[in-house]
Amino acid sequence: MLPKTKEEFAKYIDSTILRADATEHEIVMLCQEAIKNNFAAVCVNPCNIELCKNLLQNSKINIATVVGFPLGANISNVKFYEAGMALLAGATELDMVINIAKLKDRNYSYVEKEISEIVRLSNEAKSIVKVIIETALLTETEKIEACKIVSNSGADFIKTSTGFAKTGATIEDVELMRKYCDPSVKIKASGGIKTVDFALKLIEAGAERIGTSSGVELMNNFA
Repeated sequence: MLPKTKEEFAKYIDSTILRADATEHEIVMLCQEAIKNNFAAVCVNPCNIELCKNLLQNSKINIATVVGFPLGANISNVKFYEAGMALLAGATELDMVINIAKLKDRNYSYVEKEISEIVRLSNEAKSIVKVIIETALLTETEKIEACKIVSNSGADFIKTSTGFAKTGATIEDVELMRKYCDPSVKIKASGGIKTVDFALKLIEAGAERIGTSSGVELMNNFA
C-alpha cells in the first residue's frame, strides 16, 4: 500500500551519505534531519557509525552501514571482519555488496556462503542485512540467480544498487526482485532516486525501503 502521509512516507527512507568526502558536519546534519523527519534509518560509511550512534541514541532511527562497499570484491574474511566491527561500533543494519564477479562466473555457492556468514553474524546481534546486487552490472538471468541466492541466504533485504554504478534503481528491477525473491525478502531500491513520483512508483512495484541522499527534498515535496 502506498504511503498517504509524510509520516508514512518517512518510514521508507534510508537517508544516505556515502561519499568519500562527506564531512563530520554533513553527518551531523544527516542525523539531525533524520530525527526531524523520523526516517527509517541513516546510511553512512563505517567510520561514521559511532558519531551517528551518539547523535541518534535517544531516537528509534536505525544506523545502517556498508560492507565490502562499493565493489564487493574484498576477501570474504575481510567482509566478515568489517561486518563484525560495524556491529560492535553500533550499526543495526548492514548493507553488503555481493562479489559480483563470482556471480558472473556462476560460482553461486561462493556468493551464498559469503552472504550467509554475514547473516549469521548479524542474527547474533539482532541486526538486519541488506544484500546489494548492483543490478546495473547484471544480466536478467544473473539478477534472477541473485534473487535465488539472497532468498536462500536468510538475508532480510535485497538491494538494487550501491549508487556508484552507471545506473541505479529501476521499476523493472524492483518488479523482477519481487517476482523471483522469496516473499520473506524485502526490497530496498537505491541509486538515483530524487523525486517523490519515482520513489512512489518504486514502492508500488514492491520496494519497502528507499535509499537516497535526497531524503529531505523528497519529504519537502511529498504532497
